[in-house]
Amino acid sequence: MFMRSLLSPSSLVSTTVIVAVVAMVAMANWRDAHRGRDGDTIAASIGTLGAPKTSREELAQRVKDMDARLAAHPDDAGAAILLADALLRQTRVLGNPGLAIRAERVLTRVLNGDPSNYEANRMLGALYLSQHRFREAVKAGERNRDARPYDPVNYGVIGDGHLELGEYDAAFDAYDRMMALRPSAAAYSRVAYARELQGNVAGALESMRLAADATGADDPEALAWAHAQVGDLYVQLDKRYEAKQAYSAASHAFPGHPFAVIGYARVIAAEGDLGGALTLLQRLADASPTPDLAARIGDLLERMGRHEAAERQFALAESGWRADAPEPKNLARFLAEHDRKIDDAIAIAEQAVSERHDIFTEDALAWAYFKAGRIEDARNAIALALRTGTRDRDIRAHAAAIGAAAARVASR
Repeated sequence: MFMRSLLSPSSLVSTTVIVAVVAMVAMANWRDAHRGRDGDTIAASIGTLGAPKTSREELAQRVKDMDARLAAHPDDAGAAILLADALLRQTRVLGNPGLAIRAERVLTRVLNGDPSNYEANRMLGALYLSQHRFREAVKAGERNRDARPYDPVNYGVIGDGHLELGEYDAAFDAYDRMMALRPSAAAYSRVAYARELQGNVAGALESMRLAADATGADDPEALAWAHAQVGDLYVQLDKRYEAKQAYSAASHAFPGHPFAVIGYARVIAAEGDLGGALTLLQRLADASPTPDLAARIGDLLERMGRHEAAERQFALAESGWRADAPEPKNLARFLAEHDRKIDDAIAIAEQAVSERHDIFTEDALAWAYFKAGRIEDARNAIALALRTGTRDRDIRAHAAAIGAAAARVASR
């Protein structure tokens, strides 16, 4: 299949195809812009040709403008969709789940008045993904695919939902169709992740660099995200200098982008600059606190011997993952890694695995079992976490520890 062939490093798409894709995207956006109802606001969606740029300030301005438009014209579906579009982008930048909830309310109002509104239904799928409502995202994507089978965005949503649920064959099939319909930055980034999952980190890097190259300068938020992903892949390849260059490129495109800051901080911490890394993460947390940032800051403080301060951050991370931004997989793994409430970690991970079977959730369950001394259960779970051939360092380290423990048990 096409996607399967893309998973080998040699089958990369030429730059001339990217140029052709830009023209295709421009035409698709032109067609979509002429489908609005009479009186609706019509403008290019965030991140597409002809749209305002996606800097922090310009995203905020788009939200302000569309709020004002809707205050004067509450039935303007076009303004509502553009508002939801900007809110979802801000969710990624600010780590504020409340923005996605607001976007859902905006889209719900549109669909209550016009249930067949395609643009609103399509964005609803992306919103479900951002809220980790993966089964709903798949269903929304399938409905939209049935309505417009030649829109590649729908296959991306379907594939992402299946991927997060651990249904990898279905995900790769959807990405196959997406890439066949329209090679683009979004398609290249999905090929990159598919390769990474299967242990082909070098091939993933090639694809993600294509994604960055295919992202326009008029979409600085997406460009920063792509460069940060390139940096993460360089880290996996032990190329710290190249990783820092990629994170710097991300910060140049979108100053303060959280993925760039977190990535750069991780590299300099690995190089021994714990104080510099801590300063970067604390500044980011002051502006946009998240449970993940609290956990990372706690880990740095622990390494610096500041145990009480670290414990305060760990408490923030745990409470955040339990209430403000629920993420069972991350919470279970955090608890297991920090030897906190292991019985809770097992219960949380077991519940998560009953709903999804991605390798990271299986790994969280395996590590919780390991910390509880349930070595055979840990062996079974980690085998599922390794099933794609991933080279993820944490998963591989957990597998090695579990394997060693199993060998000791067998030798008794």
